[in-house]
Amino acid sequence: MEEKRGPLLKQEEEPWRVLEFYSGIGGMRYSLMKAGINAKVVEAFDINDKANDVYEHNFGHRPYQGNIETLTAADLDNYGAHTWLLSPPCQPYTRQGLQKQSGDARAVSFLKILELIPHTKQPPNMLFVENVVGFETSDTRAKMIEILASSEYITQEFILSPLQFGVPYSRPRYFCLAKRKPLSFQHGVCNNKLLWSPSPLFEHNENTVSDGWDQPPSNWDTLIHSCEPIERFLEFKSSSDQVTGTDVSADCSGALENIDERNLNTMSQYVVPLSLIERWESAMDVVYPDSKRCCCFTKSYYRYVKGTGSLLATIQPNIKGKASSLKKQGLRYFTPREVANLHSFPDDFQFPEAISLRQCYALLGNSLSVAVVAPLLHYLFSQQS
Repeated sequence: MEEKRGPLLKQEEEPWRVLEFYSGIGGMRYSLMKAGINAKVVEAFDINDKANDVYEHNFGHRPYQGNIETLTAADLDNYGAHTWLLSPPCQPYTRQGLQKQSGDARAVSFLKILELIPHTKQPPNMLFVENVVGFETSDTRAKMIEILASSEYITQEFILSPLQFGVPYSRPRYFCLAKRKPLSFQHGVCNNKLLWSPSPLFEHNENTVSDGWDQPPSNWDTLIHSCEPIERFLEFKSSSDQVTGTDVSADCSGALENIDERNLNTMSQYVVPLSLIERWESAMDVVYPDSKRCCCFTKSYYRYVKGTGSLLATIQPNIKGKASSLKKQGLRYFTPREVANLHSFPDDFQFPEAISLRQCYALLGNSLSVAVVAPLLHYLFSQQS
């Protein structure tokens, strides 16, 4: 094993040099930008050709598409990166998956990258890891913490949802922030803890700590009432501010010009077919106004459909409780632009024309919330000695 040096030094005006692993469509990079961090992504890595097309279209740089399992410690040293950002595949840890954890082939590359840290001449000063809820109880996470601890890193872990940042979108995710000694976090009392509150990210008094930070919210859905109105995230609304489906093309013919790049000439393709509603009503967990479980996005009572993954949907508020009525009431999928808005991607984010609608949804479903990650990165990069 090579002898280690201290943290990689950086001049005050010099940008942080960042490696972006599993870069996808650029959610991490947008989060860096949103956080106002003076950073330079010296390389991005992703094996997905379509994701790389989108990344290149928006950032002018195509990520490295080779197998990152072939990277060596010397390769990583050559980048001289201060920080590694990693959003590895989530399938080994999802509730719907086989939950093979580190035994899943899709977990191998992440562990291989981590195992290179002790062999680098200059380990990164900081690491940031994002994954699904469930990762925190996996053996992969245990191995990660073991490697980081043995390489003199301190860690703070979070499970946070966009709902906690004012975005009407329930998607809790796991995050691990790591700093190599002698660097430290502002809230040292949170070291080696799993936190469910974003409060440490915004509380500047390092001596302030709440007993509730390490407890999950009693009910995620109640947070919806403090979120921005869903209208703020929609690109298609009728004159009465109700989301519609079958008639939306007539109301929004001018707005359709905004998505010409995907050859979308009508809103009809976003309407959920009645046959699908009748077949999957129970699985989609359709919420009706007379249900005691009803949850509304806004004061306008936009109901929502849970459990549809990246294919999100909204329905009008005057549903009578029968699936057969949903077609008239306008059950439709969010458009890709609306999903990007819910991810808090910037307005200038675009998909190349060659990316199909189905691919847009899949790529967005694998991405992350900029509204959540940006404050986490700002907290991570805040220098505390």
